[in-house]
Amino acid sequence: MKIVFLDRSTLGEDVSLEALNEFGEITIYDVTKAEETLQRVKDADIVITNKVIIDKNIMDNSNIKLICVSATGMNNIDLEYAASKNIPVKNVAGYSSASVTQLAIAMALHFMQKLSYYDKYTKEGNWQNSEIFTHIAEPFNELEGKKWGIIGFGNIGKNVARVAEGFGCEVTYNSTSGANFDSQYIGVGLNEILMKSDIISIHCPLNDATLNLLNETNLEFIKDGAILINLARGGIINEEALAREIEKGRFYCAIDTVSKEPIEKDSPLLNIKNNEKFLLTPHIGWASVEARKRLIKGVVANIKEFVL
Repeated sequence: MKIVFLDRSTLGEDVSLEALNEFGEITIYDVTKAEETLQRVKDADIVITNKVIIDKNIMDNSNIKLICVSATGMNNIDLEYAASKNIPVKNVAGYSSASVTQLAIAMALHFMQKLSYYDKYTKEGNWQNSEIFTHIAEPFNELEGKKWGIIGFGNIGKNVARVAEGFGCEVTYNSTSGANFDSQYIGVGLNEILMKSDIISIHCPLNDATLNLLNETNLEFIKDGAILINLARGGIINEEALAREIEKGRFYCAIDTVSKEPIEKDSPLLNIKNNEKFLLTPHIGWASVEARKRLIKGVVANIKEFVL
C-alpha cells in the first residue's frame, strides 16, 4: 500500500508515526499547498490529511482508496462525493476531550487567579521591598460556587461540566443542536447562559445554526466580570463585535480558535488593546502530547480496519 501524509507538521515533531510503517510505503510531507495536493496523492492508496482539502477534482484524478482525517472535523473533505465514489473517509473522535477540558480550566484560572499579575509583581523585585509578608492588591476569586455555563453539550461539553463541578461550580448547559440532554445538569436557553454565568465556555460545532451565534446583539447580555471562553470553532462568535465588547472592559475573554486560521494580520482580535482581559492562543486546545498520541493510534486503527 502507498500511503501519503500531507501535513505532518500539524501533529508536531515530538510524536512518532512509526506505527504507520507496517502498512506499506509511506511518504510524509510537512506541509502541502493546494496546488501540490494532486501531484502528491495521485498514486496513493491511502491519504492522511489534517486540514489539506480533498475535493472532487482530487478524487477524480487519483487512485485514492481511503482518506484518513487526522482530526475529528472533516469539513476539508467532500464527503458526499467520496461516498458516491465508494471512498471511505475515517476520522478520529474523542481523542482530545481531556486536552480541551484542561485548557478550558486553565483559561478560567488564568483570569480567576491573576497569576500573571503576581508573577510580574514578584519578578520585578517588588516583594523583597514589601513591608509585609504578602501582597494582595489584585483581588482574585475561587471557582467554587461560581456558575459555569456550557454552550454545546457533546462529549467535550460534558467532560468540562464534570471537571467544573469538581471545582465546586454550578453547571448549566445549552445544547445548540437540541439533541444532547443530560438529566444530571440543567439545560437552559442561550440568553440565560449569557446573562447568569460567571464562566461561559463554548464547545459546539460550527454549522449554519451556530455561525455568529454570539454577536453584537447578545454579547451585551454577558454580565460584568464574567469569563467567556471559545474552544470550539472561530465563527461561532462574531469577531468584530467581540473585539468591541472586550475593549469596553466589562468581561474577560479567552479565544483558542478564530474564523480563519492561521489568524489574519488584519483580524480585529489582534488590535485589542485591553490585553489584561483578553487571552489568545493558536488553536492548541486539542493538542496535548497525550491527545496527539491517541490521535495517531486512532489513524492507525482506521487503516488497520480498512486493510484487514
